[in-house]
Amino acid sequence: MRDVAFNLPFFYGSISRCEADEYLRMGGMTDGLFLLRLCLRSLGGYVLSVVHDLKIYHYPIERQLNGTYAIAGGKSHCGPEELCEYYSRDADGLSCVLRKPCIRPAGVEPKPGAFDTIREHMLREYARQTWNLEGDTLEQAIISQAPQLQKLIATTAHEKMAWYHASIAREEAERRLYSGAQPDGKYLLRQRKEAGTYALSMLYGKTAYHYRIELDKSGKFSIPDGSKFDTLWQLVEYLKLKSDGVISVLREACNNPSQPADPVRPPTLPPNRQSVISLACNPDGYTPEPMGERRILPMDASSYVSPYSDPEDLKDKKLYLKRECLLIDEVELGSGNFGCVKKGVYKMRKQQIDVAIKVLKNDNEKSLKEELMKEAEFMQKLDNPYIVRMIGVCQAEHLMLVMEMASGGPLNKFLSSKKDQISVDNVVELLHQVSIGMRYLEENNFVHRDLAARNVLLVNQHYAKISDFGLSKAIGADDSYYKARTAGKWPVKWYAPECINFRKFSSKADVWSFGVTMWEAFTFGQKPYKKMKGPEVVTFIEQGGRLERPPECPDEMHELMQECWTYKCDDRPGFEQVESKMRNYYYQITQKPATV
Repeated sequence: MRDVAFNLPFFYGSISRCEADEYLRMGGMTDGLFLLRLCLRSLGGYVLSVVHDLKIYHYPIERQLNGTYAIAGGKSHCGPEELCEYYSRDADGLSCVLRKPCIRPAGVEPKPGAFDTIREHMLREYARQTWNLEGDTLEQAIISQAPQLQKLIATTAHEKMAWYHASIAREEAERRLYSGAQPDGKYLLRQRKEAGTYALSMLYGKTAYHYRIELDKSGKFSIPDGSKFDTLWQLVEYLKLKSDGVISVLREACNNPSQPADPVRPPTLPPNRQSVISLACNPDGYTPEPMGERRILPMDASSYVSPYSDPEDLKDKKLYLKRECLLIDEVELGSGNFGCVKKGVYKMRKQQIDVAIKVLKNDNEKSLKEELMKEAEFMQKLDNPYIVRMIGVCQAEHLMLVMEMASGGPLNKFLSSKKDQISVDNVVELLHQVSIGMRYLEENNFVHRDLAARNVLLVNQHYAKISDFGLSKAIGADDSYYKARTAGKWPVKWYAPECINFRKFSSKADVWSFGVTMWEAFTFGQKPYKKMKGPEVVTFIEQGGRLERPPECPDEMHELMQECWTYKCDDRPGFEQVESKMRNYYYQITQKPATV
């Protein structure tokens, strides 16, 4: 996962103050010459280095708790690029305005930090070990939750560093330091017996020095009277450059001869999915954020992986299910033209799972039965964590379609009832998951044709699944669209112009619908186009009209909506581009400092 500033040509990554000074000198030392670099103290923070009157000033930029960036005492900005743009117009406390970016020399990439070099491996290993994920499901977990996973592993990254020796006594630390060469600045970091405390042990002049590392109430690590850091590895990296509170800069790591067998998983986190299932399945899908603990992730829900992920259960996977394996509750979850949806339990070879059962009450209506079977055959081919999976069909007292349970209900109803409890960031998270599911459909040549907030179901407030594939169609690999023969009852307010005018349905038509779904979500469940009727909506769109920006919708998300509503299908982005933009924005707003 790249830093949000990676593509800025004046961003240098994890370089030291001395290196920044050298680049600025090479750039000419003109007033207002500036560059951006990573902050070695604050996780997710930066430093703005600026030239004025032949002097170089360095301004720390901190990542605020709400995800914005600010120089101490200055205004907050949504990103480092926006912050630099602001100070190019107004000095507002800086030595001068930013006039000229110090562009990285040709061939020079932003320098990765100590954590950057191991982050991707740790993300993958953490997800694999904690949730027992593999293959595409593992990759989807990382794509959808990388910022959250990064926060989980950032404060334990030191355990993967060669200089970390876990829990050893002072005497053993000295023995290891004196073993072999004994240069000044040879060091290691160890855990003390007192819970939550560490020590830095180092050599200088053949003498061993030991420095206690304290953890304050705000979750910052520091050597007494020294600078404070979000993580231990940042403290070590900083002391390699400056002897802040210690006798010498750190120069040579004393490597741990035996790294821990499993340093990736923090011991305080739930060891597996089952430990948090009860939290993930509240009847209304809403779970207050746990105090002092990590929040629920999609992977914590049992429905994240396929019910047929176990090879033994996969042996029994068939379109038609045995009635004796299906237990049906009489309580209805909802109803429609086809019949109703009931809650149930499906007994498999090794487990039993909660399911939603779509019951066709009028078996004599051939058209409804055919429609239900087409939906079943379609959904049988799909397997993605962000799409409601179809378990199978049961032909008994009625024809029944058995699907995964998503107890939180439709997205529009959930948001309208929980408006005061759900943040805009949470809405972005759920929409990103929908874009992942839609990208999967696009890659597999499927057109949904009825994407709307009512057809996005929630497992919990942080986990969404796309549902209701009654209008969906599979298209050939060489075809770009499906052409409907009849109009029927269509959700016109969600349809792209080419659907209404020419009955042409494609993934790019679904993109238009995704834009309307975004609007619904950012208005917390309002109905689009107010009281306008279908024909009025068609005329409104043809005349260039579009839904207004919801009051709480971020500018970046409104811009994406407008792109989704590009009139010409060929000029409209596909879900590959839509998901990428959703992901970039979601990562941006969730890359907040880790807490300990």
